Amino acid sequence: MSKGRSGAGKTFERIADVARSQLAVAQQARDTGLVEQLWTEISEAAGDFRGLLRDGYRMPEEELERRVEHLLGNKNLNEFGVDPFGFSPDYVRKIFPVVEAMYRLWYRTEVFGIENVPETGRCLLISNHSGQLPFDGAVIGASLLLDRDPPRMIRSMVEKFATALPFFGTFCVRCGQVTGLPDNCRRLLEAEESVLVFPEGANGISKPFSQRYKLARFGHGFMRLALETNSPIVPIAVVGAEEQIINLGNAAWLAKLVGAPSVPIPPLALLLGPAAMLPMPVKLRIYYGEPLSFEGDPNDDDAVIALKVAEVRRAIDSLIERGLRERRGYFI
Repeated sequence: MSKGRSGAGKTFERIADVARSQLAVAQQARDTGLVEQLWTEISEAAGDFRGLLRDGYRMPEEELERRVEHLLGNKNLNEFGVDPFGFSPDYVRKIFPVVEAMYRLWYRTEVFGIENVPETGRCLLISNHSGQLPFDGAVIGASLLLDRDPPRMIRSMVEKFATALPFFGTFCVRCGQVTGLPDNCRRLLEAEESVLVFPEGANGISKPFSQRYKLARFGHGFMRLALETNSPIVPIAVVGAEEQIINLGNAAWLAKLVGAPSVPIPPLALLLGPAAMLPMPVKLRIYYGEPLSFEGDPNDDDAVIALKVAEVRRAIDSLIERGLRERRGYFI
């Protein structure tokens, strides 16, 4: 028998260590009144939830149809109602009630600066990425459909792993998401689309809780495409998603086994299994910054491109800091 510990064994030991530390944190939280604060927040959030159910949160059907028809005005759909990338407006109509309930009820999303997204024409939406599951992309898309008038349809660049999954991959494509390849992004921008990119990639969405709201390294590809296609960049910050699923670490051995970029370890993973990945009903806030325009050669050295990327990163960091200052809690 090998003297080394297996990957699974190391993971379980890590979970045990984290659990012990969490007990200490829980005791400290009780002593500092954090538990009472969270209980107050959850009670207020529950009141908001009941109010939305009572007063109605759904967009009137005729208004929704008006917005959908506006979005279809410049879409290149074939005889089956699908565009060259697989996007299906009819499919989106079917799942829209679920998206609207998630956006309005579960997350009670607030939006700031949405008028900074250009009404028409190509643009790159560049956002921080967080939350273990890509609900941040879903709420950004929902905000531009529900809270912007006229609305805009966005096309999200997603990991190859997601679009290759059975059923879920089809779901992504039918909803307008596209495998994150430079050529796909270039074609969409040249078709005057708005494209959502998370330059942190999988490293952003899988951060442990201790690294919340600390941006991971940005890739440079989006900036080269912005320069090549003369596309403005709208910086975006999503605040709240870091707390929707607490990640204690990543099970690297399991991620390698299933071919995923990462597999997070929520606190109750051993007790609840996959159900531990259910996101908590935290309140999400989306901040849209003013558009940024860049000039230069898209084939410049990495050092030159990095300076431009750093400007976008600073803009997003500033929006995150604003969001953290302005929010009253995790759930309210």
